[in-house]
Amino acid sequence: MLIACHSEGKGWKFWGDSNVKSKFWGQSIQVDPVGVLTVEFDDGEIFKWSKVGGMIRRDTHGLELYSKLNSACHMLMRFQVTTTINNLILGKLYCNHHGIMHIKGNRQYSCKLKFKEPSLLDRNPHLVQGFVEDNDGKKASFLIGKWDESMYYSNLDTSKVKSADQLQGASLLWEKNKPSPNPTRYNLSSFAITLNELSPELQEKLPPTDSRLRPDQRHLENGEYEKANAEKLRLERRQRMSTKLQDNGWKPRWFEQDAEDGTYHYKGGYWEARDQGRWDGCLNIFGEFSET
Repeated sequence: MLIACHSEGKGWKFWGDSNVKSKFWGQSIQVDPVGVLTVEFDDGEIFKWSKVGGMIRRDTHGLELYSKLNSACHMLMRFQVTTTINNLILGKLYCNHHGIMHIKGNRQYSCKLKFKEPSLLDRNPHLVQGFVEDNDGKKASFLIGKWDESMYYSNLDTSKVKSADQLQGASLLWEKNKPSPNPTRYNLSSFAITLNELSPELQEKLPPTDSRLRPDQRHLENGEYEKANAEKLRLERRQRMSTKLQDNGWKPRWFEQDAEDGTYHYKGGYWEARDQGRWDGCLNIFGEFSET
């Protein structure tokens, strides 16, 4: 399954594509995303990284990246980690993220972050340590935190400590939002809850392929489990039939593949079609269909 994305905000653009490789180990599943993510700022600065989400700060003394990424970091933080989901059959289900991520800048600074894998001898779960360095390899700042709690930066080496509490003068970069006082049945975060929100005004602007129009997803959110399952089975049958009718497979409408590196890039057209309310050629993939 290949996923391509493109988003734009005030002063930045973010894009990337990702595929997933998985391994089943009996009691656990290992998930390894494969792909490259890119963020570009209006001043021409670009950062690329492969498979492990992270955060840097670049303040007025030279480390200003965090101030630019602040509005986008919630999208970036959860992306690329080697993820292991444990106790699939017995015990309490939990996951771990581990691996090393490199963020490569096109100017002066780059970053390396290590998502530490917990062990029996070192029970300090979810630890993340790293540093920012310049083009000469000189370390400009150090980072430490936990991927599910908070991240800090410091001018002191963080490789020998296990938490930001052990450092004097560590500065907070990011902290998770507090859980909702009224949690949903799925324990979704406040941000995740909004992803399926659909107002009448918004619905008029969306293409018929938008996932917010999926009936099975809507029934599931409303707690209508039997209806959700029935719709899921119907959509799966429809997808199988549509696949049989495609001689050469589906061609992406809004993305094109780079001939050199094989990555997918947004080629334009979506926002223009949305402004005009014209979705010519976009199939109603969630509507009724005939199996004959």
